Amino acid sequence: GRYLQPAQAARLKRLTVRTLLKDKLLWAVLALAALVLWLPHSQSLFAGLFPQLERPVYTQEPFAQLLWQHCALVGVSSFFSVVVGTAVGIWITRPMGQPFKPVVETVVSMGQTFPPVAVLALAVPAVGFGELPALIALALYGLLPVVQATVSSLQSVPEAVRQSASGIGMSAWQRLVQVEVPLALPVWLS
Repeated sequence: GRYLQPAQAARLKRLTVRTLLKDKLLWAVLALAALVLWLPHSQSLFAGLFPQLERPVYTQEPFAQLLWQHCALVGVSSFFSVVVGTAVGIWITRPMGQPFKPVVETVVSMGQTFPPVAVLALAVPAVGFGELPALIALALYGLLPVVQATVSSLQSVPEAVRQSASGIGMSAWQRLVQVEVPLALPVWLS
C-alpha cells in the first residue's frame, strides 16, 4: 500500500513536469541565465539595431561578472540587515531595551524615508567610491522591515505562554530561544 503503482508514478511525474513548466520563477531564472550567456555575443545584433551608437553593448566587464557583483552586494547587505535588525528587534523587546523602543523605531523609520540614492550620496564623501557606500545604503534601507518583523512577531507571543515558561523555571534566554522564537517564527518570516 505504501508504494506507488507504475501508472501512479507516471502520472505523478507528468504532474511534476507540468508544475515545473508553469513555475514563473524558473522561467525568470532561465531567461536571466540565457541573457548572461548570450549578451557577450550580441554585438552584431545591437550594432544593427542601433547603428548611430559607436558601442551599443557594454564591453568593459562581462555581464556575468556584473551579475555576481550585484548578487554579492545584495547578499552581504541583506545579511547585515538581518543580523543587526534581528538583534536590535530582540533587544528592544527585552526589559532592558524597552525604554529605547520608541527611539529605535523612530530612527529606523526615518532611515526608510531616505531613498538609497540619498544615503549613497551621503556615504560616498565619508567612505569613498566603490562597494562600501552601496553596502551601507542597502543595509540601512533593509533595517526597518527586519526590525518591525522581529518586534511584531515577538510581541505576538501570548503573555500567558511567557508566564508559563517562567513558571516552569526557564531563564530569560531559554524562554526566548525555546519558546518565543519558535512561536514567533511564522509571523517573523511572513
